[in-house]
Amino acid sequence: MKSMTDRFERHRQAWTPEETRKLHMLVAKGMSLKAIAKSLTRSEESTKNKAKQDKLKILKAR
Repeated sequence: MKSMTDRFERHRQAWTPEETRKLHMLVAKGMSLKAIAKSLTRSEESTKNKAKQDKLKILKAR
């Protein structure tokens, strides 16, 4: 089993402008929070908080 520290190497690291751009793009494509977080190698919590901060609406998974 992987420990929490292995899962998110990016833990507590600032978002880069590139990551922010990618987040905006993926949200615009209508991807789920889980899929976005995975492609950014960020936790869902971190991704959700950043999206909220940038006033983005992530669609709820159906």
